[in-house]
Amino acid sequence: MTELEDLQKSIGYKFKNPGLLLQALTHSSSLNENNDLFDDNERLEFLGDAVIDFVATSLLFSEFTELSEGELTRLRSALVRTEQLSHLAGKFALGQKIILGRGEEDSGGRQRHSLLCDTFEALVGAIYLDSDIYRVAKFLEPLLLQEAQKSLKNKSHFDNKSQLQEWAQGTLGETPHYMTIAETGPDHDKEFTVEVIIGKKHFSTGQGKSKQQAEQSAARMALEVVSNIKEQS
Repeated sequence: MTELEDLQKSIGYKFKNPGLLLQALTHSSSLNENNDLFDDNERLEFLGDAVIDFVATSLLFSEFTELSEGELTRLRSALVRTEQLSHLAGKFALGQKIILGRGEEDSGGRQRHSLLCDTFEALVGAIYLDSDIYRVAKFLEPLLLQEAQKSLKNKSHFDNKSQLQEWAQGTLGETPHYMTIAETGPDHDKEFTVEVIIGKKHFSTGQGKSKQQAEQSAARMALEVVSNIKEQS
């Protein structure tokens, strides 16, 4: 059994056009080194990103009728963040199947969260083009539902510090540090201002009635900065 056949078996979907699956696994770094490859997975990644957002939104709206709009938004953000989609990519060993250029291979691309996330998004985009949104939902919904239930049980989608640390360590190889830069108000009603620093970069500040609340607020603002950077890239 070839790697492509093995992957199709593991995801429970057989491509009518196997070329789409090959494209989904083709990183741009490999094109100059392999004359047999004609297109990378970046456009499929763009499509898959939107498809995952739609399926996640529809699933959460239908399954969790007790959650508010804000809670649904936070839960969706937890499900579609880079580290989470990288985790889903690992379920199907996509890191072993990506077609990489030598430089990307040597720099540890197969284990990089952002690259694994991109490949998973491209795979979803390829399934969508090869079939339809209903077939994509059949593949994605069990995966997303399991992670959503786990997140709700652990309340991890509310923990901005944990999300930021997971992103910073996985993407930058750095651990966020928090510094209290101001305390205002009387002893019975203090407000703390905390700054989050990753590496040498001052990412954001947050306020709260305790240092813990201020740290969570600063982490949430940093996650918004990260989200904006991803949207612009």
